[in-house]
Amino acid sequence: MELQKDMILLNQTDTTPEEVIKKSGQLLVDAGCVESAYVDAMLEREKMVSTYMGNFIAIPHGTDEAKEYVKESGISIVQVPKGIDFSTADEKEEKLATVVFGIAGVNNEHLDILQKIAVFCSDVGNVVKLADANSAEEVISLLGEVTA
Repeated sequence: MELQKDMILLNQTDTTPEEVIKKSGQLLVDAGCVESAYVDAMLEREKMVSTYMGNFIAIPHGTDEAKEYVKESGISIVQVPKGIDFSTADEKEEKLATVVFGIAGVNNEHLDILQKIAVFCSDVGNVVKLADANSAEEVISLLGEVTA
C-alpha cells in the first residue's frame, strides 16, 4: 500500500477530535477506501475508546461492525500543527495530537498498518518531523518504510 498525496492534509486548524476524525475519514471516502458510513463508525469508535496513542498522534478507525464499509486498505494523514486535545472532560492530562492517521484495512491489514505506525511514531522525533513537514511529498518520504 502506498501513501497518496491527495490523502494528506497539512496545516489544518481543527480544534476538536470530531472535526479532525471527520476530515480524516472523508479523505478515506474520497479515495474510495471506505463508504461514508465508515466515518460515523470512526466517531462511534472514538466515543468507546480514545484513539489517542501518545507521542502526539491519534489513529482513528472504525468499529469492528464497520468492516463491511471498507473497500480497500488506506491511510489518511491530517497534520494539525497547533494540536487537538483528545482528552475527555474527566481526564486531567492533556492528550495533544498534532498528527492524525485515519486508517481502514481489509482482512485485518489495518493491524499491520497500526503496528508499523506505532513503531515509527514511538520515536517522538519522527512525530515532530511529520508535524513540521512542509509538503505531502515530505510526509510520504518520512513514512516510506512504514508503508513498504
